[in-house]
Amino acid sequence: MTIDYLKKILTSRVYDVATETPLELAPDLSRRFDNRIYFKREDMQSVFSFKLRGAYNKMANLSPAQLKRGVICASAGNHAQGVALSAARLGCRALVVMPTTTPPVKIDAVKERGGPHVEIVLHGDSYTDAYNHALTLEQEQKLTFVHPFDDPDVIAGQGTIGMEILRQHSGPIHAIFVAVGGGGLIAGIGAYVKQIRPDIKIIGVQTLDSDAMARSLKAGHRVTLLDVGLFSDGTAVRLVGEETFRIAKEVVDEIIIVDTDAICAAIKDVFQDTRSILEPAGALAIAGAKAYVERSALTKNPVRNESLVAVACGANMNFDRLRFVAERAELGESREAVFAVTIPEQRGSFKRFCQLIGPRNVTEFNYRVSDEREAHVFVGIQIANRGESGVLARSFEQLDFKTLDLTHDELAKLHIRHLVGGKSALAQDELLYRFEFPERPGALMRFLDSMAPNWNISLFHYRNQGGDVGRILVGLQVPPGEMDEFRLFLTTIGYRHWDESANPVYKLFLG
Repeated sequence: MTIDYLKKILTSRVYDVATETPLELAPDLSRRFDNRIYFKREDMQSVFSFKLRGAYNKMANLSPAQLKRGVICASAGNHAQGVALSAARLGCRALVVMPTTTPPVKIDAVKERGGPHVEIVLHGDSYTDAYNHALTLEQEQKLTFVHPFDDPDVIAGQGTIGMEILRQHSGPIHAIFVAVGGGGLIAGIGAYVKQIRPDIKIIGVQTLDSDAMARSLKAGHRVTLLDVGLFSDGTAVRLVGEETFRIAKEVVDEIIIVDTDAICAAIKDVFQDTRSILEPAGALAIAGAKAYVERSALTKNPVRNESLVAVACGANMNFDRLRFVAERAELGESREAVFAVTIPEQRGSFKRFCQLIGPRNVTEFNYRVSDEREAHVFVGIQIANRGESGVLARSFEQLDFKTLDLTHDELAKLHIRHLVGGKSALAQDELLYRFEFPERPGALMRFLDSMAPNWNISLFHYRNQGGDVGRILVGLQVPPGEMDEFRLFLTTIGYRHWDESANPVYKLFLG
């Protein structure tokens, strides 16, 4: 396997359009984590992503007859830009199928890169939907499919990144961290690096809600996810490639899973060191490197004074999404802890509670009188490290302040903090559900139109956070005799959802 890919990588034609991107030391991040952390700056390509490498290498190896008929691809955006620019360079037609959830910045970029050579078709909510539609169009129009990851020429093109890393850093490298969606990037880098320097660890990084490769490697076969999270849209893949999975089984040492908060914190870290803003998928590797070092600190052999390389693989960020990133970065860096605290409704209680907080900065405080005996307070507190959250919670409990640590509770972070004090005596038999849906025109109305007209909405919270996914919290009063119909509604609506009716923070502040 590696011998063939080694030759393919060494003979790839990526440098007709791509540049050798720098490998930069991140001084602030390195100092904080006691290691030498390097960013491989693929965000500095002309299309702000590594995807140009594989797309062009594939298309440059097509026959004149294939180029004359044209190519087609399915992509969340970055691969599409690579195909578009390659089509313009090679003078061929390109049909680009993109999910309807693709950020406008990527759609506009594809149009700009390809000009008259490119036609865009928007279809489906995910990459898989767009991919299946592209396969139909491929057959109908007899085009050549340029796969975003599961193709030897594409894998080889991405593998040139591994070749550059080893050329740019001749000294010891402990590990290379790579974002994983369908697996093309990690397969290419791993195939090259493991052939030349097998001592270097190849570590993939995925999100909690898009971990198809991690599940597949654990199961020993490819696993299809029922749905994927859309925050890191560049890695939102339900099924990894057949060829990329085969290679990954041989070259990947492990997969690290990170959450949205960790990604947001990584975006902030890169900005502080470079003044550049990565997209969520582009910051995945950095989040993984941080998690790897933090995890090792809890063992007998902490990773210190090592060289760690994280591939900063993309910077096609929707500007409006930065509101959400900034809000969640503090949580991802463990700089803010969020609590629900119950204090006696009596003189001096509030003062005693504030004394426990001490000199720490209070980032948020929500309170509304609602009971003669006790008060429920929603409070955000700036902390120095992860462990301080538990210390604070215990100190509150020791003075008989009942406490819930909500730092990792999505309901609390997304909705409750904006709704504290919203109890109502009229909200009897209320069901509370959290929904997530593609953020595009008409999605919210589709949700409302799907509901039975006699179901009363007793609570509704929606906040546009500038991302690809919309989040709503809804309280519904459904007649007991219509629960079967309600369960059918949950199944057919097609939106990810969570029953929060038993969440204790709901009972404290809204129930």
